[in-house]
Amino acid sequence: IIEEIRVIINAKGEENMKITVIAVGKIKEKYFNAAIEEYVKRLGRYCRPEIMEVADEKTPDGAGESLELQIKRKEGERILQKLPENAFVVALDIDGKALDSEELAAQMERWNVNGISHLVFLIGGSLGLAPEVLARADYRLSFSRMTFPHQLMRVILLEQIYRSFRIRNHEPYHK
Repeated sequence: IIEEIRVIINAKGEENMKITVIAVGKIKEKYFNAAIEEYVKRLGRYCRPEIMEVADEKTPDGAGESLELQIKRKEGERILQKLPENAFVVALDIDGKALDSEELAAQMERWNVNGISHLVFLIGGSLGLAPEVLARADYRLSFSRMTFPHQLMRVILLEQIYRSFRIRNHEPYHK
């Protein structure tokens, strides 16, 4: 009942926001799955979270630039097929805009205030996202100039989305 009351009195309308993460590849490690499940559960208080996976392509050792682009494009086609038409698409891209946690929270609030009710975050495979996917994105977000395993990136992204909601609601969270 308390959760229902929180949803009713939430003036920002966040309970209506849907957050989808579309990611290339499956999570094989139990500890990553456990962390993802925990953040999805926590996010349920603030939004309607959803995780979608698309198949990854095997990249042979010593693959050339042409083959790597072909692989990214195959994965990219799968991502683009999953994109809802009316969603605002945020691609995780090493060359995107770098934000700190407070700036991400403020950006998410601006999107919400501007009527965006469905955010879709895209995480590419080991080679990144295809140019066609980056071109479709409404916003390109960089978490770092460093490269992270795409499985770990899901956990990091979900944690930062959760942190954003905590910041926006003036709720305490570890720094």
